[in-house]
Amino acid sequence: MKELQYLNKYFIKYKYRFLLGIIITIVAQIFSLFTPKLISQSINVIDSFQKGQIKAASVGTELIYNILLIIGTTLIAGLLSFLMRQTLIVMSRHVEYDVKNEVFQHYEALDQGFYKRNRTGDLMNRISEDVAKVRMYVGPAVMYTINTIIRFAVVIIYMCNVSPRLTFYTLLPLPILSYIIFKISKEINVRSTVFQQYLSTVFSFTQEVFSGIRVIKAYSLEEQQQKNLKELALGSKEKSLKLALTQSLFGPLMLCLIGVSNLVVIYFGGTMYIEGSIKKIGVIAEFILYVNMLTWPVASIGWVSSLVQEAEASQKRINEFLKTEPEIKNPTTERTDIKGTISFQNVSLTYDDTNIEALKELSFTIHKGQTLAILGKTGAGKSSILSLITRMQDVHQGSVLIDGTPITEVNLKDLRESIGIVPQDAFLFSDSIKNNIKFGKETATDEEVIEAVKKAVVHDNIMQFNQQYETILGERGITLSGGQKQRVSIARAIIKDPKILLFDDCLSAVDTETEEQILNNLLELTKDKTTIIVSHRVSSAKNADLILIIDHGRIIQQGSHNQLVNQEGYYKELYYKQLSEKEVE
Repeated sequence: MKELQYLNKYFIKYKYRFLLGIIITIVAQIFSLFTPKLISQSINVIDSFQKGQIKAASVGTELIYNILLIIGTTLIAGLLSFLMRQTLIVMSRHVEYDVKNEVFQHYEALDQGFYKRNRTGDLMNRISEDVAKVRMYVGPAVMYTINTIIRFAVVIIYMCNVSPRLTFYTLLPLPILSYIIFKISKEINVRSTVFQQYLSTVFSFTQEVFSGIRVIKAYSLEEQQQKNLKELALGSKEKSLKLALTQSLFGPLMLCLIGVSNLVVIYFGGTMYIEGSIKKIGVIAEFILYVNMLTWPVASIGWVSSLVQEAEASQKRINEFLKTEPEIKNPTTERTDIKGTISFQNVSLTYDDTNIEALKELSFTIHKGQTLAILGKTGAGKSSILSLITRMQDVHQGSVLIDGTPITEVNLKDLRESIGIVPQDAFLFSDSIKNNIKFGKETATDEEVIEAVKKAVVHDNIMQFNQQYETILGERGITLSGGQKQRVSIARAIIKDPKILLFDDCLSAVDTETEEQILNNLLELTKDKTTIIVSHRVSSAKNADLILIIDHGRIIQQGSHNQLVNQEGYYKELYYKQLSEKEVE
C-alpha cells in the first residue's frame, strides 16, 4: 500500500464526495438490514399461528404490513446504492482524469534524455493501462471496501443483539478466509507486476512496427514481424493466464466458506432452538439471510484485494516516472525579454548515453538581425549547436549566452517561445494542414497562414489537394512528400514570427530552384531576426553574415562566403563540387 499513498492527495481533493459516499453507504446498509428482521418476524408470526397463539386475521395483517415494509426498504436501499455508485465511482473518474493529466504534464516536462532511455510503447502503457488499474482502486475497490466494512459492522452488531453465541459460530470461518486472502493477494501482486511490465514490451513492439510499417513492407518482413508478435503475445498470454488462475481462486473459496457458514447456522441454530437457547425459529432464517448478505462482501474481498494489488503494481510504475526529475529546468519565473544575440564561449558537449564528444571548445557570436550558416560533414556537431540554443541539452563545459545572460539563467518558456525551429526530421501531426501550420501561432488568421505558406513555396502544392488547407494528414505527415513536409514546417516556423529562427538542414529534400525561392523569401523575412541555417549546401549558406565550418565538433573555418571561397579548405572544395553538379544538371 506504500505506493498507493501517493493517491491520498486526490482523496483529500474530493473529500466532500468521498464523505458523502460513506454517509450514503451507511444509510443504505441500515435500510438493507430491515429485510432479514422483517422476514424473521413474519416466520415467527406464522409459527405462533400454527401453535394457536394468534388468530388468522392478525397473521394476514402482519404479513401484508411486513411485505410492504420489505418492498419499501428494499427500494430505498437500492436507490441509495445507486447514489453511492454515482458518488464514489464518479469520483474515481475525476481522479483518473487528474492522474492522466499529471502524468502527461510530467512527460512534457522531461528532457530528451528521458525519451532516449524509455520506449514510447512503455510510456503509452503507463498513461493508459496503468492509470486504468489505479482508477479501479480509487473507485470500485474503495467503494466495495467501504461497503464491506460498514455491512460487516452493522450486520454483526445486529447478529450479536439477536444471539451472540450463534454469531460466534457463524463467524468462525473468517480467520481462515483472512489467511487465504493474505496469501493469494501476495501472489497476485507479484504476478500483476510481471504482467504489466511485459505488457509494456508488447506495446513498444507494436508501436515500433506501426511507425516503421513502410520499411517492413519494403523489406517484405511482414511474416517475421508476425512471428515476433506471436511470440510476445504468447508470453503475454501465459503471464495473463497465471494471473487469472490466481485471481480465479477467490470466488470459489469465498462461496465455499459462505456455504460452510450457512451449514454452521443451520446446525448450531437448530441445536440451540431444540435446547431452548433460541426461543423463535425465525432467528435461524434471519441468520441465514445475514450470512447471505455477507456473501458478496466476503466474495468481493478477494476481488478488491486483487484490484488493490494490481493498482499498487501499476502505481509503482507510474511513480517511477513521476519521481524522475527533468535535467533541464526553468531557472526563474521572471519574464525574460529575448533580443536575439547568441554567444558560444568555449562550449563543449558530450552525450552521456554514447559518450560521444559532439562539440569541443566552440566559440562564436551572432548578433540580432544577423544570419549564421553552419556547414560540415554528417556527425560534425551542427545539430548539437541548435539543441544547445533551444536548451534541449546543457553544456558540459563553457557557456551559451543569450543577450549576454547565461542561457541557464534565462526563463526557459520565454526562450523557447522566442524561437522558431524547423527540425531536420520534419514532424507533422495527424491534423489538417492549416492546423499544423497554426501550431506555430494558434491565433493566426487564414490570411496569415496563406502568406506564410507562400513564403515557404508550398501554396501551389496545397491548392492541388481536394480539401486544400483542410486536408487531413496521415500519421507524422505521411500524406505529404519529404519536400512538402519540410516546407510546411518552414511555414509553421515563419508564422510564429519569432526573434530567433533555426533551420536544421530543412531544405535537403527540396530541389535547387525551390530552395532558391525560399531563401530569397527568407532574406526579407529575417532582416530583424537572428537566423541560424544548418545545411550541407553552399547555396543555403552563401548569403549568411557568418559561415562556420564544423568538423568533429571544432570550427575549422569561419568567415563570409567571399572570404571562404577564396581560401583553400572544405568550403571552397564543397562550393566548386556543388557548382559543377549544378552545371551538369
